[in-house]
Amino acid sequence: MQSDHQLFIGIMSGTSADGIDVAITRISTQPGSRMELIHFSEYPMPQRLREPILRLAAPGLNEIESLGELDRALGHAYADTVLAAMHGVGLKRDDITAIGCHGQTIRHHPKADYPYTVQIGCAATLAEQTGITTVSDFRSRDIAAGGEGAPLVPFSHRHLFTHKQKNIAVVNIGGIANVTWLGLDGSTIGFDTGPGNMIMDGLMLAFSDGRNAYDQNGVLAASGTVCPALLEKLMLHPFMQRKPPKSTGREEFGEDIVNLILGWPDISDADRMATACQYTADSIANSINFMPIEPAKWLICGGGVRNEHLMDLLTRQLAPASVTTTDAEDIPPQAVEALSFAVLARQTLMGETNTLCEVTGARHAVCGGQITPGNNWQTLITSIPAWTR
Repeated sequence: MQSDHQLFIGIMSGTSADGIDVAITRISTQPGSRMELIHFSEYPMPQRLREPILRLAAPGLNEIESLGELDRALGHAYADTVLAAMHGVGLKRDDITAIGCHGQTIRHHPKADYPYTVQIGCAATLAEQTGITTVSDFRSRDIAAGGEGAPLVPFSHRHLFTHKQKNIAVVNIGGIANVTWLGLDGSTIGFDTGPGNMIMDGLMLAFSDGRNAYDQNGVLAASGTVCPALLEKLMLHPFMQRKPPKSTGREEFGEDIVNLILGWPDISDADRMATACQYTADSIANSINFMPIEPAKWLICGGGVRNEHLMDLLTRQLAPASVTTTDAEDIPPQAVEALSFAVLARQTLMGETNTLCEVTGARHAVCGGQITPGNNWQTLITSIPAWTR
């Protein structure tokens, strides 16, 4: 295991549960060196897993048995994607330092009497199948310190995208959208803005009787007309006015919101989709109200960049600031989250903080993540001291 750099793998499967993203990155120990993304792959979520995941994400019966089996099955699916990605670039198991795996969020209740968050995707199975040390469960430690456990990616955004000449914002549009404001003075603000793709995806599944999982390129939304009364109703959601720190998920922007839109009278399906797309855009634009200074530049990442209509809306609404994807920073928009968990995993292994308490609301920054040793563990722990010299 070389001392001047390590190879890390980051894995992410988002709220929509439609795919598994794998990023392989080279991280140098040299001061001032920028991490290098050497490979990124997207794999579809196995169909046998997606529907049970979405069902488990909603309260129901027999959840414990379903959770146990899905946890193991998803662990196997993660391992398969890691091995496939490594094979694709000719890497062996011994080449990889560690895997950082976010897991699939099933519940996120940071405001409960005893706050908690649950991600599945068995780390033990992943470490067993790959032989590689795995870091998982990144959120729980922050929640234990009084934080919301989310969003976590602002820590990585600060390392990846901070600009020396201007204040910028990074928006990740997954099932839920989140924003990171990066100030010239080094300050960072981050929070979930509300719905990303989740509501639009839910509508498309309903319109197509399950045949289509998303509005490709935003074509249906672009063909419709926004319903002002419905949009006004949606924007009254309490989360929109809640001040950061704040995070959310399917619990607040899931089936109930989809059913509200589906049940709105006297509008077409295209109008429903147009309104849902505008809802996402307005929620993101609304985030400016919680920033100290409007950013001069917006970098967009996540699956939402593939919705051309949504990107057009954001470009118009966020003007005169420039709006582009993270491709402008040489990082594919789909790779940012997976890459982020490679960064967080390295921090965990060094025992250094990988959360921002000013983002999550925790009492202090913490070192989040649980370590499951792989076959390389003994070699790995002897090499870690050299990383910080």
